[in-house]
Amino acid sequence: MEEERGDLRWGTIGRLLGDAATRFGDSEALVDPTGDDGAGARFSYLELYERAQAVARALIAAGLEPGDRVAIWAPNIWEWPVVCCGLHLAGGVLVPLNTRYKGIEAAYILNRSRAKFLFTVQGFLGNNYVTMLGDQQLENLERVVVLRGETTDGSESCDDFMALDAGSESSAGRELVERVQNQSPDSLSDIMFTSGTTGAPKGVMCTNGQTVRAFNDWSSIVGLSAQDRYLIINPFFHAFGYKAGLVASLTKGCAMITQAVFDVGAAVESIEREKVSMIPGPPTLYQTILANPDLDFERLSSLRLAVTGAAVVPVELINRMRTDLGFETVITGYGLTEACGVAAMCRHDDSDELISRSSGRAIPGVEIQVVDDSGKELPRGETGELVIRGYNVMLGYFESPEQTADTIDSEGWLHTGDLGTMDSDGYIRITDRKKDMFIVGGFNAYPAEIEALLSAHPDIAQSAVIGVADDRMGEVGYGFVILKPGATCEAAELKAWARENMANYKVPTYFEIISEMPLNASGKVLKTELRQRAQATLGSGTGVTSAGVTSTGTVPGVNKEGQSS
Repeated sequence: MEEERGDLRWGTIGRLLGDAATRFGDSEALVDPTGDDGAGARFSYLELYERAQAVARALIAAGLEPGDRVAIWAPNIWEWPVVCCGLHLAGGVLVPLNTRYKGIEAAYILNRSRAKFLFTVQGFLGNNYVTMLGDQQLENLERVVVLRGETTDGSESCDDFMALDAGSESSAGRELVERVQNQSPDSLSDIMFTSGTTGAPKGVMCTNGQTVRAFNDWSSIVGLSAQDRYLIINPFFHAFGYKAGLVASLTKGCAMITQAVFDVGAAVESIEREKVSMIPGPPTLYQTILANPDLDFERLSSLRLAVTGAAVVPVELINRMRTDLGFETVITGYGLTEACGVAAMCRHDDSDELISRSSGRAIPGVEIQVVDDSGKELPRGETGELVIRGYNVMLGYFESPEQTADTIDSEGWLHTGDLGTMDSDGYIRITDRKKDMFIVGGFNAYPAEIEALLSAHPDIAQSAVIGVADDRMGEVGYGFVILKPGATCEAAELKAWARENMANYKVPTYFEIISEMPLNASGKVLKTELRQRAQATLGSGTGVTSAGVTSTGTVPGVNKEGQSS
């Protein structure tokens, strides 16, 4: 029997929350080891609902109108989902802010979205967010509420703000009941600003109906249940944490365990203490756990479900996730903010080989094609741009009709900017971002493909490849490599191995062995930082030789050999 669509069953995140409180009641909903001044905080589904209702009534009393934007600038703490659920109950629109933003970056999004309320923290990783906004012109912001930490001029404590809640019998309480009942599935649920790799960040608009439908299906495909305990390391400000974490959990009733910063030791402690069964994340997350030589895998015996993607997932990694970490189910998927966070997923009965080499097939109600530069669909197996059409495609970029028209064509296809292929069964494989491709002597080189080839090297734990300028070839590859624990491979050996195992134009001209990759808060490799590092290294000439032997210098592990012919 096919499951009822989330948009038809609940319609909105607010009504989903109310139904979750009815269905799951006293079952544990939310655990924060850092809550209650370090003693830990635990809430049932009923308690989560009651706290969210209190936030909603306070927001209404403070003047929130349906459609007003509410920003949250905070890490994964219990207050984040409570405020998020509260603003949705009140008819507000979520604007999440990246915890790595500086004041000027946050101010841009607050002003661009015309956010009326901001909920934030002081002191997270040494950052005082209110203070960082001190010299910024914030034109529409009316209230700044500090969830944790000291208040400063222009802000108020969470306790002071919550004093606005006069209870369910107040006028705000009666207004809340009407808003929850009358809110449409077509109303905005969130405006999530993209990273801005092609310019200023753009606000992606998605609706309540899109979100609850997509992540009810996502949860069903993954196999989430009310018995699962879900460690949410992916940041709530990202779709993977907010939608595939919070919203997905509400649909199935599993317990959410928050973790503010990724730390292997803290994650293992949470898994062991809380009997965590679900832990999604990019491949780097699992690679980091597996790379810990002192880890006792018996402590992870409760693990059951893993969902990954966003990078190459070697078969060896999937095998180790099953054998060493004990996962019964490993699923890869593909999504982007502009597609409500999800477009394709593998399924439970897919082979490890298929899970490794693909990002799955379209979720129900969604179409995916591979097209050429003119928009014509390509034959199966040929590389082109992935385009998506379906209920999950964003409404558009906030107040940016021209940018929206550049991304969604007249037939409703969302042009992702991702390059890939599709097999005869509809499974897609991401080969690269259009913008990441570089051209070596007339041949298109795709970093993701080269990284996949490098993953077969026995000493390589992780790699990242970028293109750099070259006088003779136009562009050449520059490979950053992290070795497995105990490996002693030299850069010249990596170059020789690559020559034996990939076409000459794919072989990186430069290899640099590093101890860790620069990652964003979502666990994705920051290739912008790698490009800056490569440019600095090549500009100085330090550590770069023509004989394939690393010279002594401040940047060890870099070598250059002539491009193989």
